[in-house]
Amino acid sequence: MNYKISYKEPDTKYLHIEATFSNISQKLLKVNLPAWRPGRYEIQNFAKNIRNVSCKALNGEDLSIKKVKKDIWQVKTEGHSEIIIHYQFYADIQNAGGSYVEPNFLYLNPINFCMYLENQQNEPCELNIDFAANTDIATGMSFQKKGNTSTFTCNSFHDLVDSPIMISSAIQHKTYMCQGYKFHIWVKGKIEIPWDKVLLDFEKFTSEQIDVFGEFPVKEYHFMLWMMSKPYYHGVEHHNSTMMTLGPDAQNFDEIYVDILGLASHELFHTWNVKKIRPKELLPYDYSKENYFETCFVAEGLTTFYGDWILYRSGVFNKEQYQKELETTLKRHFEASNKASQSLLNSSFDLWLDGYEKGVPDRKVSVYHKGAIAALILHHLIQQNSDNKNGLDDLMRELWINYGKPFKGYSYRDYQNISKKFIGKNASNYFKDIIAGNQSIKNQTKAALESLNFQFVEESKDTISLAYLKPYSD
Repeated sequence: MNYKISYKEPDTKYLHIEATFSNISQKLLKVNLPAWRPGRYEIQNFAKNIRNVSCKALNGEDLSIKKVKKDIWQVKTEGHSEIIIHYQFYADIQNAGGSYVEPNFLYLNPINFCMYLENQQNEPCELNIDFAANTDIATGMSFQKKGNTSTFTCNSFHDLVDSPIMISSAIQHKTYMCQGYKFHIWVKGKIEIPWDKVLLDFEKFTSEQIDVFGEFPVKEYHFMLWMMSKPYYHGVEHHNSTMMTLGPDAQNFDEIYVDILGLASHELFHTWNVKKIRPKELLPYDYSKENYFETCFVAEGLTTFYGDWILYRSGVFNKEQYQKELETTLKRHFEASNKASQSLLNSSFDLWLDGYEKGVPDRKVSVYHKGAIAALILHHLIQQNSDNKNGLDDLMRELWINYGKPFKGYSYRDYQNISKKFIGKNASNYFKDIIAGNQSIKNQTKAALESLNFQFVEESKDTISLAYLKPYSD
């Protein structure tokens, strides 16, 4: 499966796409477009941004193509073994998971617009892009550039759609080495960056994360940051990169730097947790429909907890900065969802239903916020069971060795069994009360915070229950 992208009408934001499919034997060929993207577990219906679909044989003969479902087309191949589908995609989505074009900047997530054949997803793919401002290119893919044209190659469709691309005439780029691995930082936007400090801080939290697992999953990694003119905060994990969108770019660097660090640390941790240590229900990804799984509280909750904790442990955050971030997580859960009827397990499964919306009152919990608190409690229980000899790091290494490195996927039962190994007799109550229960976990949280040398303090103000932290005296 090969693709050609061009931008012929600057005022319309429509990309022109040619998708070529070879080695076809079917008389009636079904061609799919992804309905969702990894990292965002909700149906997004990318087909709503596509228009003017047509199909030709390699010799130029017109072939019949008809939409048979919202994101599936059927082609009458008339005996041809190679076809080309032409269509346009509207690229005007300014977030970390979308695609966007303007005369001097092109940002692409191939998952948004690359049609595919189900039986060819594991075969090599090529993406050819013709863009006038083809000067600087940020991506985790291999590519060759010639004039305005760049050719990107991938081992499979899965790799292609897991590799965002930024192309511009103005992208800042720096690199650093950490424990033998190479890391890139790419920044698009009007912002002055104190690179010496940034590179030092990034190396610190990167090294701390590698120490947790003992190795890094890929040889090179790319932090891609798009600084927007509007307020924004969004990041998406990929197998050897992350795309982050933050703003506004007009603010002082120090004001937005905490957000940059928090987002970068969170997304880097995903390189292990979810991109490799992956729920078995997501192996392989099925882009055509919902991929339900109960363990998103592991994928996102543990990552949320680790993102800020790593910054604190590595010395990038001081105690006050970490306290503020942890306090925010606690407040978002206890002030909004302490009385929710759903458990973490239920809300993980229902993420596809309304996980990214506010939702109706007192129904769901956040897999990010309550999931992070559940990780904190788990760390505390592991320490209790081992006389402080072990902690959450030991559990993460076990997950990596048994499920991430061999890339075989874990089940909820697998996660329970590994947790039981580290917390012993407390395992049944932990999963019954914290993961599968819907009662307040305030008391367990108060006890767990002591393992980080913080104290939970609750005050009343009007009708709102406030939860915040105060560090013990040193």
